[in-house]
Amino acid sequence: MPEGEGKPRRLPPLSALRAFEAAARLNSVGRAAAELGRTHGAVSRQIRALQEAAGVPLFDRAGTGIRLNAQGEALRRQVAGALDALEEGWRSVLEEAHGPSLHVACSATFAMRWLVPRLGGFYGAHPGVRLRLSMTSARQLRQEGADLVIAWDRAAYPPADRARALPLGGVAFGPVCAPGYPVAVTPGALRAPARIAQEHTPRAWALWQEATGCYVDCAAELRFPHTHLCLEAALGGLGVALLERRMAREALEQGRLAAPCGFAPFAEGLAAIPFSARAEGPAARAFLAWMRASLAAEDAAG
Repeated sequence: MPEGEGKPRRLPPLSALRAFEAAARLNSVGRAAAELGRTHGAVSRQIRALQEAAGVPLFDRAGTGIRLNAQGEALRRQVAGALDALEEGWRSVLEEAHGPSLHVACSATFAMRWLVPRLGGFYGAHPGVRLRLSMTSARQLRQEGADLVIAWDRAAYPPADRARALPLGGVAFGPVCAPGYPVAVTPGALRAPARIAQEHTPRAWALWQEATGCYVDCAAELRFPHTHLCLEAALGGLGVALLERRMAREALEQGRLAAPCGFAPFAEGLAAIPFSARAEGPAARAFLAWMRASLAAEDAAG
């Protein structure tokens, strides 16, 4: 018998490792319990059992919470790496059994108003690909396990992430408001009682002014955390919102919104930032090619 064959593995309590990793990552037993769907007491008992098995404490008290100590941090690195590898291996098995999958993160407004209504065309061309969407606010638009993140405003991303961005198509923004809203446009200026801003893309109005040379003069500003709320506020006559033309197209065609200045292109454009090896696989290539073609076709059609 080869050396080591048949020997039982010496492993810590495996169920306790998940509780430990979640508590270490979240710095909270309560949040770990919520993530794992367990009670606070159950997670505490699992962590206690792990510490007893190790013979050393893994956490120190920090006020009313907990904090990893040196031994805990060393174990966390090992456990996190092992769980990452296990997750990746499990995903590969599932993909081989059920077909390729792709996890895409994008803003909720982009998903609702552009991506999801058009996904039938993608699935029709690629019926074997399974797409998972994470729809978030712009503030939360980060990797979070996604293979691709779709965004136009990438200023908050690290330079290395911005450098890896894969162009998808152009974007163009313009002020929109309800018909009859008191907005005045003169050479070099747009004046209105209030403008509407998206809280988590604060550069948009400044970029539009830079692109158009048009100064925005509004006595008040309303802020909302989601673009679709900005759109609804404009529809409700609360002010002038700055929207990407695709997000406003349906309301403009229905006559529910007006675009007194038209739309100006932003140089950055829409792009997908890859965050995993699957972002280079055939499913991702098919999805990105479909997105580019769909966006280009709409631009060509006006």
